[in-house]
Amino acid sequence: MDSNFSLVTHSMKTRPITSIKLGHSFLTKAMMEMFPKNFENFDHMRNLCLVYMKLTPLCNLRCVMCGQRGDKGILKGPVGVEEAKKIPPFEVYKKFVDDVAPTRPTFYLWGGEPFMYPHLFELIRHIRSRGMLATVNTNGTFLEKYAEQIVRDQWDGLFVSLDGFEEVNDAIRGKGSYQNVVRGFEALNREKERQKSDLPFLSVVTTVTNKNYEYLADLATAMKDFKLAWHIFNLGTYTNDNIVAAQKKLMKERFDTDIDCLEAYNTGYNTGIDGKKLHSILDALHGRDFGHPMVTVPTLNPEKTHEYYAELETPVRNHCPVPWCQCNVNYDGSVHFCADYPDYVLGNLKEQSISEIYNGERANKFRRELHNAPDGMFPGCLRCYQNMLFGKKVKGF
Repeated sequence: MDSNFSLVTHSMKTRPITSIKLGHSFLTKAMMEMFPKNFENFDHMRNLCLVYMKLTPLCNLRCVMCGQRGDKGILKGPVGVEEAKKIPPFEVYKKFVDDVAPTRPTFYLWGGEPFMYPHLFELIRHIRSRGMLATVNTNGTFLEKYAEQIVRDQWDGLFVSLDGFEEVNDAIRGKGSYQNVVRGFEALNREKERQKSDLPFLSVVTTVTNKNYEYLADLATAMKDFKLAWHIFNLGTYTNDNIVAAQKKLMKERFDTDIDCLEAYNTGYNTGIDGKKLHSILDALHGRDFGHPMVTVPTLNPEKTHEYYAELETPVRNHCPVPWCQCNVNYDGSVHFCADYPDYVLGNLKEQSISEIYNGERANKFRRELHNAPDGMFPGCLRCYQNMLFGKKVKGF
């Protein structure tokens, strides 16, 4: 199965400058795994290579497994609308971009649905004007409407969520969502041809659940002609009662912090997945030529795939390097390390600079506690997407 670095090598053929910038982020992340960790009295900004920005809590879909708006999501109903009132003025984000520009991190913009953030295009133009990559994770329902502008503004990459061919996808994400994405891809490819542009790179991200894992080949085949750069299969973020209880206890004892977000991933959409069957499906997809790489996160040995879903308390990755090279900005301007678990706040961009926050006492306390924890992770890290993406592979997996 292809590694994450295949994203760099594949894009090198068509867009070398973009690939070099992306490669810089991966290289910095790799160095964080190789060298001793730093804590106080160190400028952590020098190693910042990836910035996640959750731009809005608003979304026009209700994907069943989503930790925000899904079955157990923490932003369901009117909560998201109220939370959206906390979005900082655009000038706060403009200053933030300027402050991190010297280290040239890659930006990953998401939501909610980022197209519902009113300053999305303005923000991306500013990021790119400072020489940094701007990628967007979206449900794809706004792509047709904005295709001309996206290509004109030279967005670097789009990560579009699709979980199956039409019937399967729409059962998970909402009626009509599949065709909206298809029309968006068609519009973007027309505009790329008309404007003679290689950008943006188009990719599909598929979250694997018990609702879609048997039908992944149907989606991969349907996407073959849309000129994708990559197709990423995310094996999913899952927790259970024991993991939630253990993480709540740790966060209260070590950080005096109550957490709510982890329960949102205690959905049960991991149950009943036949790991052997899933691996055979993924292995077959990786063996076919679709014209673009197929990437699975995390890559697992065949005989261990079932443990990922059936034994959530068995670690498959550890020693997460994220607090030493990445940051996440929430829709209210708060900064934290863990993309899906924002309860432990390091500071807020409306009140402090990113340098003060990233090098601050709360940030270094988290780094030190994580570093000293067994295998360099907390109970809630066991299936965290960022740990699956960047953590150290446990022997045997």
